[in-house]
Amino acid sequence: MEQTGFGTERVEAELKKAWPSARVARLDRDSVRRKGAAGVLLSRLRDGEIDVLVGTQMIAKGHDFPKVTLVGVVSADVGLGMADFRASERTFQLLTQVAGRAGRGETAGEAIVQTIYPEHYSIQLACRQDYNAFYEREQEFRRKMRYPPFVALINTVVRAKTFGAAMDDAGDIASRMREAEQKGSTRVLGPAPAPIGRLRGEYRSQILVKGTNRTLMRQALVAALSARPDIARRSTVDVDPLSVL
Repeated sequence: MEQTGFGTERVEAELKKAWPSARVARLDRDSVRRKGAAGVLLSRLRDGEIDVLVGTQMIAKGHDFPKVTLVGVVSADVGLGMADFRASERTFQLLTQVAGRAGRGETAGEAIVQTIYPEHYSIQLACRQDYNAFYEREQEFRRKMRYPPFVALINTVVRAKTFGAAMDDAGDIASRMREAEQKGSTRVLGPAPAPIGRLRGEYRSQILVKGTNRTLMRQALVAALSARPDIARRSTVDVDPLSVL
């Protein structure tokens, strides 16, 4: 499994080179552009017409293949490098889902995980399928770092034609909001380049607001954006975001 089309193509080629007689197929966005193509591939796998299926995350979720006894995950920890407080949660979730594809029939299954962070708790506990232990470790991390569910979070992304303008405009909004920090229940982080720094020809900068008083947080943000309607028109506000990417 890999994140991009190029990665899956490379894995597919290497597998065919290593096992020339194996029937290898690939399931990713590039290979299933035609309507119904994904269903055809999955049906072939279920019917035993494919020996090895290489794919992206779309093959990890919700499929039941009793004959599958081995699952391999390439670059299992790629998500851990993302600037998102849910990175560990997403990694654990994906790995437990992938591992669950193997051994669903009468024959026991095995999952092989490639990672450069073998000691990370999300990797270790996913391999052990230990949901309770992961919950405890993740709760500890979020409590110490003051992330949800222990505080509320508002993510604001400001867009502009240049990187400098995006940072300056986000800085203006952040400066106006810092008055709320003096009341003790709100913290303004940023501005900083957004993890996805450029999208659709626009540069993106980011402000994160953490706090325990949602009303105060909303009031501070609304006041700052109302004072700069030109920036507000180029801003996206996400309260309690599922992702800060």
